[in-house]
Amino acid sequence: MSIAVSGVSKLYGQQKALDDVSFQIDKGNIVGFLGPNGAGKSTMMKIISCYIPQTEGTVKVCGYDVMDQSMEVRSRLGYLPENNPLYPEMYVREYLEFMGGIHKIPSIKSRVDEMIEQVGLTLERKKKIGALSKGYKQRVGLAQAMLHDPEVLILDEPTTGLDPNQIVEIRNLIKSIGAEKTVMLSTHIMQEVEAICDRVIIINKGGIVADDESKNLTSNNHAQVIRVEFDHQIEVNKINSIQYVNEVKRVDDNTWLIGSDSEKDIRPFIFEFAVANNLNVLTVQKEEQRLEDVFKKLTSS
Repeated sequence: MSIAVSGVSKLYGQQKALDDVSFQIDKGNIVGFLGPNGAGKSTMMKIISCYIPQTEGTVKVCGYDVMDQSMEVRSRLGYLPENNPLYPEMYVREYLEFMGGIHKIPSIKSRVDEMIEQVGLTLERKKKIGALSKGYKQRVGLAQAMLHDPEVLILDEPTTGLDPNQIVEIRNLIKSIGAEKTVMLSTHIMQEVEAICDRVIIINKGGIVADDESKNLTSNNHAQVIRVEFDHQIEVNKINSIQYVNEVKRVDDNTWLIGSDSEKDIRPFIFEFAVANNLNVLTVQKEEQRLEDVFKKLTSS
């Protein structure tokens, strides 16, 4: 087991940032750790990374306890924090060699060359970090996190500040890394999670509200949205009267998005409504549920 979290709570004074959180992550998994701002994502990642202690519970990384065996944990873990602290006065290559020295990496120069190429810093390697764009600074942070070839990677908002092309490159890099290592990443970009994560953990108000494969979260959720076009206009309050409907949104004059949380397929009820109101249904389509929809539903309360 690469990461094992059991009954973890974290108090800041009287405020409970984490409340009895438990989960496990196996080697070779890429797990998206999602939640709204203030939900406890960064706190959990800092605890796993030995930056702060938990108030209650236990956390183990590769079998080592983060409280009692923190040096063993740190040697096996790479961490890219949200704020990505760097030394702006140092050159890219100088900084990575410095970090390699801290990790006591043999053949530092060749390993730094490998990481510079892997994260796309070849043209920037002789520049000072302070002169880099935000996107390239993010790449430097990612390079230092992977420099010592850790078994576990903790990435907090890894694609922040990257342009669309860079995002795709870093996503592909993370995906390739996840084939051999454990990757836990936090992000607000749902498309990113759907593109690269094997599993999703959603946290809200310090507690886990979902933990499953992304495809299962979207398919097992009962919420449904039906796009329907009628042949003439109808008042919204009438559509709201359809059985099991709890949300209605107008797309254009005659087209509507009709939502329901019921397990029942509401399309037959829409057709019955159309007949009763002398409407013809021109098109009807069930919208594919997105991870973003599930996330909003689980964290809106």
